[in-house]
Amino acid sequence: MTDESPHRAYSERADDDPARGRRCASMGRCRAARFLAIFPTKRPRGLKRAARCAGATARGGSAAIILFAALAPALLAGDLQDLARPQEGRSMRATSSHRIGPDGKYDPHGDLDPNSNWDNKNVEPGETKILMEESGPGVVTHIWMTFLGPEPQGWAKHGSANHQEMLLRIFFDGRQRPGVEAPVGDFFANAFGRRREVISVPVVVEDADSYNCFWRMPFRRSIRIEVVNQSEKPVSLLYYNIDWIKKDSLPEDTPYFYAQYRQEYPTASGRDYLILETEGKGHYVGTVLSVRTRSPSWFGEGDEKIYIDGEKKASIWGTGTEDYFLSAWGLKTTSTPFFGTPYFDQWGIVGGHTSAYRWHIHDPIVFNRGIKVTIEHYGWIPPDENADYQSISWNEREDDYSSVAFWYQQGEPTFTARAPDAAARKLPNLDKVFYAADFAGDEYHGDGAAEVQQLLQYEKGQILYRPASTDGAWIEIPFTVGKKAPVRLLLNMTRSYDFGRYQAALNGVKIGGVMDFYRADIDNWEYHLLDFWPDPGEYRLRLECVGKDPQSGGYYLGIESVRLRERRPRVETWGHEKGKDWRENPVLHR
Repeated sequence: MTDESPHRAYSERADDDPARGRRCASMGRCRAARFLAIFPTKRPRGLKRAARCAGATARGGSAAIILFAALAPALLAGDLQDLARPQEGRSMRATSSHRIGPDGKYDPHGDLDPNSNWDNKNVEPGETKILMEESGPGVVTHIWMTFLGPEPQGWAKHGSANHQEMLLRIFFDGRQRPGVEAPVGDFFANAFGRRREVISVPVVVEDADSYNCFWRMPFRRSIRIEVVNQSEKPVSLLYYNIDWIKKDSLPEDTPYFYAQYRQEYPTASGRDYLILETEGKGHYVGTVLSVRTRSPSWFGEGDEKIYIDGEKKASIWGTGTEDYFLSAWGLKTTSTPFFGTPYFDQWGIVGGHTSAYRWHIHDPIVFNRGIKVTIEHYGWIPPDENADYQSISWNEREDDYSSVAFWYQQGEPTFTARAPDAAARKLPNLDKVFYAADFAGDEYHGDGAAEVQQLLQYEKGQILYRPASTDGAWIEIPFTVGKKAPVRLLLNMTRSYDFGRYQAALNGVKIGGVMDFYRADIDNWEYHLLDFWPDPGEYRLRLECVGKDPQSGGYYLGIESVRLRERRPRVETWGHEKGKDWRENPVLHR
C-alpha cells in the first residue's frame, strides 16, 4: 500500500463510482449510492443454555432468497389461486412522481408530468410529508419507499435522517390517533437506525434500501399516510409508491390493521416486557423485537407469555426468546418468509444488538375480547451481577427493549402505548469515549506513519497506523479515570484486508489475547478486554503488533476509540470485585 491508502479511497469513492446504483443528476433523479458494503452483515451466533453451536455459518441474504424460492410454491399457492377469481374494486396509486399545475410548477394535486424524472421529495427537519390522503372505502395492498441512508455523500453533504428518526403514521377514518405508529425502520424490521436486508412474506427490504410491505390495510371513510421527520437532518430523496384498491363497500366485520411501537430503556424490574395489550376482537399477526444488551452473556432465555380474552394466567407460554422467533439454541443473522434476525452484531458483549421478526401469517393468534402479549427479560448474567456471585441461566436482566406489535382488530384498540420522539428513541449512551484521533502525534506510536482518516461514519474518524513490520510497531491511547466505579474496557476498531495482529496492555499489564484485525471486507468491530474497578488516575492503553494473518496484506491498524462502558448498577451494589486488583488477575465476564 502506498501513502494513497486504499482505505481513504474506499471512504471517498461514493461520489465518483458509477457502479453504485445512482442515476445521473442531469436526469433529475438521483438514487442513493450503495454504502452497504461498509456495513456487511455480521455473523456471530447466539447461545442458549450455555450450548454454543460452534462451526455453523450464518445465512446471508442470498441464502434467504434461495430458501424463499424453494418455499414459494407452497407459500403462494393460496395467492395464486385467488388470482383466478374475479376481483372487486379499482386499482389506484399514490406516488411521489412529479406533478405540475396549470402554471407548469410543482403541484402535489396536479397532473403527472411526463417530461420530468424528478420524482423524489426532501423532508426537512420537523416537517411532515403526507404520502397518501384518500377517501374510502378501500384497501392498501402495498407500500414501497426508498430514501438516502444517513451517510454524508454527494446528494447530502452533511448526511440525512436515519430511518429510526422517521416516524410512520397511518390514520384511518379521520381518527385523531394513528392506527400505525412506528419508526420507519422498525416497521420494516430494521432496528437501531441500521439498514439490513429482509426477505419475508409481508415485509421485504431488498438490498437494505427498498422498503416494501404487503400488509392489507382496509379503511372505510378515509386514510392518511404520513412520515414525520424527527431528525435534525433532512430526509433526502424520498421516493414512494402506495398501491390500493378502491372499493364500493367493505364487509361490516372487516378489521383494521394496526402496528404500534413501544420501548423500555432499560426493561422494568419485576414485570415482563409488554408488547401489546388491547381489548376487542381480532387477531395478532406479528412482532418485531429489538434488544441492546447492558449485561454480558445471553439475554434470550425469557419466554413469550400471551394472555387471551382477559385470562389471568397466560395460556400461550413459550420456551425461550429464540424459540418464539422460530430459531433454536440462540439467534443468528438470517431472513426467512415468516421469521428472521436481520441484525445481530456480537454475541455476549455489553452493548450487543439483536433485532428479530416473527410473522403469524399462517398461525394468527385469535382473540375475541382482548389480548396481552408479553415476553420475559430473563437470561444469563455474570457472577458480579448476581447476589450469590454465581453465573446461572435464570436471572432477570436489565437490557434495552423496543418492539412493534402488528395486529388486526375490529373497531379501535385500547392500547395506550405511544411512540416517543426520535431523541427518546435513541439508545442511551453507555460509554466514556477517548477518541484515537486526538492522539495522532508521533509520541503516541512507534515506527510507521499514523494519520486521522474518515471512515465508516466514525464521529471523529480513526487513526490509521501503517507500520512496515512488527519491529517497533505500537500505538498508545492515554485516558483518565476520575471516579472508581465498575466499567468495561473495550476498543472500537476497524478490521480490514491489510491489518495485523496486536496484543493489548494497560499500564504495562497484558490484557486479553492476541487480536487479529484482518478481514477480507472492511468493517467495524468491538474488542472487549477487561471488567474492572479502576482507581482514579492516568492510564495508557498500548497495542503492540505481534504479526499478521497469512492472508493479510500488511501490519496496519485502524482504531476509532478506547471506551469505558458502564456496567449495571447492581454490579456496584453487590461490589463483589471492588477490592480485587485487576493487575493480578485481569477478568472479562462473558
